[in-house]
Amino acid sequence: MAKRETTPGKKSKPGKAGEADRAKQRLAKLDNALLKALNERAELFRELTGLHVLSPGQTIDEIESLVENNPGPLSANAVRSIFRELVSGSRELIAPRRVAYLGPVYSYSHIAAIDRFGQDVEFIPVATIAAVFEEVERKQVDFGLVPIENSTDGRVADTLDMFTRVDVRICGEVQLRIHHNLLGRSRRDEVKAVYSKPQALSQCRDWLALHLPDVRTHETTSTAAAAKHAAEKQGVAAVASLKAAANYGLDVIAANIEDNRHNITRFAVIGHESASPTGKDKTSLMFQVLHQPGALAEAMNAIRRHELNLTWIESFPITGARNEYLFFVELEGHESDKNVQAVLEELGSKTISLTVLGSYAVTEVVE
Repeated sequence: MAKRETTPGKKSKPGKAGEADRAKQRLAKLDNALLKALNERAELFRELTGLHVLSPGQTIDEIESLVENNPGPLSANAVRSIFRELVSGSRELIAPRRVAYLGPVYSYSHIAAIDRFGQDVEFIPVATIAAVFEEVERKQVDFGLVPIENSTDGRVADTLDMFTRVDVRICGEVQLRIHHNLLGRSRRDEVKAVYSKPQALSQCRDWLALHLPDVRTHETTSTAAAAKHAAEKQGVAAVASLKAAANYGLDVIAANIEDNRHNITRFAVIGHESASPTGKDKTSLMFQVLHQPGALAEAMNAIRRHELNLTWIESFPITGARNEYLFFVELEGHESDKNVQAVLEELGSKTISLTVLGSYAVTEVVE
């Protein structure tokens, strides 16, 4: 009888296959239970929305309490992603939502819109920030998403200008960490031109000057448009996102080329209503004061007296008026809070004009 050969030092583990089968069965059982629970939740969501118990502007507000109670091992971002898509799919059962953003697809605005609303909405890419505001104002869409501030380049002037022209409300924000990448179909030493929108080129100016000193840069309307151009022409590279690289079939020539490693763009979600209070909110204001000594200080003192913390302040020149400015201010608290209402009442007596742009939940930075 032939002797069976064995590998020295190895022991057979006949129970491994049985353990794997049992684990797979448990996993399948859990998946089916999850599927049933998810559909039950969607039905309840539809019922509560029909009773007007849930605000149509809520998304992040419904998720953050779950993130805070997350025991792991799933990360906070993973939990946000799962429930964001669940809420998005549930809303789709009630009425499809339309969201306008500064396109084309896989621009940073598009990425921020997906993070805010999930995939189960109809995204409407438009060519300009003004067009996003117009789509919302005319009620062609339910919401719009526009960049309002970048940690490197500061305010987005086109967005602030549109708030002076169009009657919309800020009902949310997305803080997106921006990682720029050099994309193309050439090696770095073959790159003859780099394309991107002005802000992206500005945020990578030191890297480009150091690594591609003799290469000319060209401005485009968006990072995604630059990626599309790089996909069509040899020797052209784009500064854009990794999602744009995947969408246009581009190689990553160099990753994370932004000069500021903490480069964050904040986007405003605009609509026609403020979000419901969550207990951790911000309120945005726009006001004008008399052009005289101490006028702005008096307005700021009104906020200080009620012990409200300012999170942002920007001045913006009024078109056609010399040395006249509007001030954009964000402060902690919801416009329905008593201390915020007291500030608004006092500011009303110390300003030429005062507009509450909206209240919304404070958010975490999206990686």
